[in-house]
Amino acid sequence: MEQQMENKQVIFKGFIKGAPMETDMELKVGSIIDSGLKAPPGSGAFLVKNLYLSCDPYMRGRMRNSHASYIPPFVPGQPIEGFGVSKVVDSDDPDFKPGDLVSGLTGWEEYSLIRKTDQLQKIEQHDVPLSYHLGLFGMPGFTAYVGLHEICSPKQGDTVLVSAASGAVGQLVGQLAKLHGCYVVGSAGSSQKVDLLKNKIGFDEAFVYKEEPDLKAALKRYFPQGIDIYFDNVGGDMLDAALLNMRVGGRIAVCGMVSQLNQTKPQGIHNLFNLIMKRIRMQGFLQSDYLHLFPLFFNQVMEYYKQGKITYVEDVAYGLEHAPAAFVGLFSGRNVGKQVIHVASP
Repeated sequence: MEQQMENKQVIFKGFIKGAPMETDMELKVGSIIDSGLKAPPGSGAFLVKNLYLSCDPYMRGRMRNSHASYIPPFVPGQPIEGFGVSKVVDSDDPDFKPGDLVSGLTGWEEYSLIRKTDQLQKIEQHDVPLSYHLGLFGMPGFTAYVGLHEICSPKQGDTVLVSAASGAVGQLVGQLAKLHGCYVVGSAGSSQKVDLLKNKIGFDEAFVYKEEPDLKAALKRYFPQGIDIYFDNVGGDMLDAALLNMRVGGRIAVCGMVSQLNQTKPQGIHNLFNLIMKRIRMQGFLQSDYLHLFPLFFNQVMEYYKQGKITYVEDVAYGLEHAPAAFVGLFSGRNVGKQVIHVASP
């Protein structure tokens, strides 16, 4: 007779408007079929124990009742879904065996039954922190790599601006640009983050955008000759100011619009005429369109990491019960570095 085993879950309660709140999610105890924690025979699925979960700004878009995006919305009444690092407990899929460590989409819960494996990576590299497979070697790191190399084409001597620079993506963008011989400036939300960017991550300069009454003037101060590359994670006023400070032939990678995610009426951009005058290329992108480059990215960034040429900063919340607060904190800048949730040890 099949028994039931408790499975703690973070449930998405319903679609929202405005900034997410902890009360938009609910910690519940669900159940999974026990039978010795087995994957259902004939399902082709495998059961995992979730070890680390990733908090990412794109997940805010999945809280809207909209199917117009590149990824469908969350399902009310079901666990939140996101990137995670997990350990295979039992498998009905011949490609995944008990004990395997994997990174990819999973549920915000203690145990998940995985059926889709198209963006799943086996973790073969065991001499780096497991959580790094959600950041430095995961989707954010790959996003940084693709956006900088495929969209911005950096070359030695380029001037580079990175917004949300201490975040999961921005901190690696800056370090990769420095390895190309670029001059790199980051914007961040606090003096603590500015100190981190300049003294640990290795940016040439950084500033607190909240303390600048005139962003156009601030960027002119840091880039008197103009900006060659702007890696945009925020949109809004910073994008408008960057457009006014771009050099002829500049490149803008539009990675995120975190300043607009909670707006019911998103802010427009006023300085697009600069695209024509300065022959600027501005392009949005998704890392999932470049998955053929993932092995190249992984090997190159792993080599940099082992050589001590790059570092990575994480903000770890311990316990699934703290996942809602950790996620909400992304939108007030509470996190310092890549936000992850430690759910369990292997």
